[in-house]
Amino acid sequence: MGKGWESDVAELLGEKKLVLDSSAVEKLSKDYYWYSPVLDAKLRGKIADGAVKADSEEDVAKTLAYAYAHRIPITPRGAGTGNYGQAVPLEGGILLDVSGLNKIVEIGNGYARCQCGVKLGVLEKAVRESGQELRIYPSTLMVATIGGFISGGSGGIGSITWGNLWDGNVLEATIYTMEQSPKRVIVSGTEVQDYIHSYGTTGIVTEVVIPLAPARLWQESICQFDSLEEAALFGNAVAHDVSIPKRMVSLSEWPLPSYFTPLAKQLEKGSAAVLLETEEGYLEAVSAHAKQANGRMGYVKDSSQYRKGISLSDFTWNHTTLWSLRADPSYTYLQSGFSATSFMDQIASIKGKFGDEVLLHMEWMMAGGVIFPIALPVIRYSTEERLYEIVAYFETIGVSVSDPHTWTVSPRSTTYGGMVERKRVNDPLGLLNPGKLVADPAD
Repeated sequence: MGKGWESDVAELLGEKKLVLDSSAVEKLSKDYYWYSPVLDAKLRGKIADGAVKADSEEDVAKTLAYAYAHRIPITPRGAGTGNYGQAVPLEGGILLDVSGLNKIVEIGNGYARCQCGVKLGVLEKAVRESGQELRIYPSTLMVATIGGFISGGSGGIGSITWGNLWDGNVLEATIYTMEQSPKRVIVSGTEVQDYIHSYGTTGIVTEVVIPLAPARLWQESICQFDSLEEAALFGNAVAHDVSIPKRMVSLSEWPLPSYFTPLAKQLEKGSAAVLLETEEGYLEAVSAHAKQANGRMGYVKDSSQYRKGISLSDFTWNHTTLWSLRADPSYTYLQSGFSATSFMDQIASIKGKFGDEVLLHMEWMMAGGVIFPIALPVIRYSTEERLYEIVAYFETIGVSVSDPHTWTVSPRSTTYGGMVERKRVNDPLGLLNPGKLVADPAD
């Protein structure tokens, strides 16, 4: 970056919006990439030259225009809860912190319009006051931003019923392009797909409209089983029981539950645990499924206590990985999709091959109208070579792997081609989060 950019940006936006303190810039330049020992080694030293704390669309537009004119890379950031280095600047430049765009613009009947920096926990509370609730959200609900979730996430709690982000869970987005005169573009329908999980490489998301669901009274419960296999059969049965309204079906084989220290009194030693959120009034049906799989229901949290204290969702999705890492830093994880019909055979193959080197943590979700288990297995890490031997084995038995040990958008994504074309139009110099979309026009 050329000399004098600091004073230029300070004059452009005001000194209070420019961050140059080295420790503050370093903190803003990081996310949870350290979940991966592979990424931790490769990304640790990647730091922006400075940061801009935007709190308006005008700030975003001015920053993009200045950066374009001076050929400065821009890396967008929300709360920094991503796990793949989405918010890590690979080529220095300016870190654009958009968490200050945090206004809920409108809560309507069946939808919410809000700026990208609105925290999902704040949004959930606000929409519940209107008798509605979020359809899907990550386990980082209380800290993650809606823009970060859409730009860097995929699914989460609620996906068992409503699918992932691509399943109609983003209705509209306001995007700023990276050009001499940045354009404010509003996209909806299929056009939104080019901005979901694109890490901000195709444009800066500043406002979104998401669909809402009618609010329900949710109860949390834990069912426990002597074997992983029984727990998996139970989880699948509940997931497919359309008569039970649910937000979450999450399985962790032992010893993973032993790492959930706040739940220690609620968990049986040696047992696989399935953590659930189901609508009030359906515990009897859940318990019946548990008995059929030789399990038992233990802990129950009444709907009146929902969101009070720690929630079971704090131990699901990638929070399961976090609790495991806290207990043993030598762990890492994978992200994988199992067959809707032959997942039991796949489980048996993986456990037979790897034993406790691969500990299964599974979440049931819907995608494209099909309910199936995905897994974020906790892996005993030794070497990068061994990690990819495990990946290769998963794929040979039909378990798809979305590699969480790379910072690039996956070329396997069905929307990849559209993202590449959109980047060429919206970011002709390849300055938006360069290196994250492999086919950057500047490459």
